[in-house]
Amino acid sequence: MSDKLKNILEWIFCFVVAFVLAVLIKYFVGTPTIVSQESMFPTLQEGQRLILNRLFRTTHQTPQRGDIITFEAPTIKGYINFEGINPESPVAQYTKEPKNLWSKFIYYVLEMNKESYIKRVIALPGEHVKIEDGKVYINGEELQEDYLRPGLETPQKTGSGLAFSDFTVPENCVFAMGDNRTKSTDCREFGCIPIERIESKVWIRFWPLNLFGKV
Repeated sequence: MSDKLKNILEWIFCFVVAFVLAVLIKYFVGTPTIVSQESMFPTLQEGQRLILNRLFRTTHQTPQRGDIITFEAPTIKGYINFEGINPESPVAQYTKEPKNLWSKFIYYVLEMNKESYIKRVIALPGEHVKIEDGKVYINGEELQEDYLRPGLETPQKTGSGLAFSDFTVPENCVFAMGDNRTKSTDCREFGCIPIERIESKVWIRFWPLNLFGKV
């Protein structure tokens, strides 16, 4: 083998190893992202850069109330009737499933053509949620939400379809909403998120630098 060919093969090998390591770290440990929506304002603002904690998913941790998570966006974003979903225990619907190993790798690991949401966990499995008169009640007790803008109320819905505002969170699911309650598409409209669809927990904000730190 010539020295030139040997050098080329070594570079290819280094590139492959670096790519595999980058993919493994991104999927199992952590990855950067950019906030692209206003649904978590004022806690998170458009353009801010975050590091997401994937170990949260890798180690099968259970989310806690108040955690800010990312999850795969449901296929169905809202409903005009209750066909196909239980309004007393609603679960978000996912119908887009890759058919083969390669497409699963592209979609779930490389996350190409995959849409994700950032929201805050409000209620846990088995808890009763009621949204009434602009307030959120968990098991009959008003939820204190100091992270919201002063005076901001929680409407039952933000879209034009049906709203889930009086229900019990199903097992192995969480109920999540954006902090910007009037401009957030969330579980009020598409139902509770299966824990298996949670991708990560928001960990560190590293941009802008004056806000650097744990979220």
